[in-house]
Amino acid sequence: MKKHNLIKVVAITILVFVLLSWIFPTASYSSTQGLVEAERVQVGFYELFNYPSLAMSYFGYIFVFVLMIGAFYEILSKTGAYRELVDRLVKQFKGRESLFLATTMVILAAITSFSGLSVGLMFVFPFLIALILSMGYGKLTAAATTVGSVMVGLIGTTFGNTSVYYLNYYLGTELTTQIWPKVIILIIGLALLIFNVLKYAKKTKNDVDLVKEDYIPEKVKGKHAIWPLVVIFDLLLIIMVIAQLPWEEWGITLFTDMTDAIADFEVFGFPIFGKILGAVLPFGQWSIFDFAVLLFIAGAVIAFIYKLKVSQWISAMCDGFKKFALPATLMMILYMCLIIATYHQFQLVIIDAILSITSGLNSFTMAIATFLASVFNMDPMYVAAGTVPYVASLYTDLTTSGYGIIAVIYQSMYGLAMLVAPTSVILIGTLAYLKIPYGKWLKHIWKLFVELLVILLIIFTILVLM
Repeated sequence: MKKHNLIKVVAITILVFVLLSWIFPTASYSSTQGLVEAERVQVGFYELFNYPSLAMSYFGYIFVFVLMIGAFYEILSKTGAYRELVDRLVKQFKGRESLFLATTMVILAAITSFSGLSVGLMFVFPFLIALILSMGYGKLTAAATTVGSVMVGLIGTTFGNTSVYYLNYYLGTELTTQIWPKVIILIIGLALLIFNVLKYAKKTKNDVDLVKEDYIPEKVKGKHAIWPLVVIFDLLLIIMVIAQLPWEEWGITLFTDMTDAIADFEVFGFPIFGKILGAVLPFGQWSIFDFAVLLFIAGAVIAFIYKLKVSQWISAMCDGFKKFALPATLMMILYMCLIIATYHQFQLVIIDAILSITSGLNSFTMAIATFLASVFNMDPMYVAAGTVPYVASLYTDLTTSGYGIIAVIYQSMYGLAMLVAPTSVILIGTLAYLKIPYGKWLKHIWKLFVELLVILLIIFTILVLM
């Protein structure tokens, strides 16, 4: 039963969305007509079997990216250097494991908060999980350290690319609007996460039943230089962060100018690099698919440096695909929920009913509404596009600072929702990789969830009253 737990969770979640399309009427918003309700648009058998293909066509890049993570790490395992790196780091932090966990959480949360890199950070999860398990901690500690850090980073988003851009666009706010409340939320969220993770980790260290072979690479005979692996790994992370930052929004066109210059460079009147590279986007416009291509190239370079045979390289990639097939499939299939919410448009009816309970901007009803919007839409871009225009129209008397409060509530509740929601692709993908049942995760994380919720509601209330 545990083996198929997450498959059942995803299936039940999709069926709940189907049921919502049968219960609630549709509603859409336009600036000229306002909120317009219409008849129900129920999900039928045809849509139920057609939407997986739509999910693959729209969000297949998630599937490809996760598979490439698996391929990348299987290639690393074949080199022998990966295991040596893990062993050296474990030895280096012996007796200071708590420092490693705390430092990891700070770095992951800061990267997420500043750059908006969230799904892309799953690239480092297998490496961090291998280290955490090698230190004697359990899978729940590994999941809370990785998933929890990214979600706290989302809760305390400061300059995150996607979420901040779309919220600013629809609310008319600026990049630095309500920046200090965001920073405070990030710091408090990190403190709560670190406290809870370290408390549980200390209590359960070396007292867990682990199947480490699935997560910690085997030793390979001989000595292996680890510096090429470290350099490539660090470069990958740096490139992903730089490629995710909104440079042009900050008025920096360096990367766009460089990309255009390379693409336009001609040899005897022929744009040689532009033709060879193809339609490469400048940093600041990269997507998850670009990261997948980057991982493929990095894996090939590592295979070449460590002199793996072509057959070993291909075999490692195939093994990685198999190992990550379930997480990749579940993450991609989950996007059926977003497709149902978008095509069948029941969410605004629910959100309108919640916000109508109170008059004016109320921190509690807004928090509930944005939490549900996050569960329905899964992705911050769709959360903003699907609900913010209507929500903003309800509070036309607010100043820019007031709309900034709505932005803070949106991004904070989004991160909180993704910590527990069955529509959280990062959560479900990580749980599938670690083979952790969803119910076990909720039982483990509920205290942190409640603590974060209480703190956020207090901060929201203070901001509204001010």
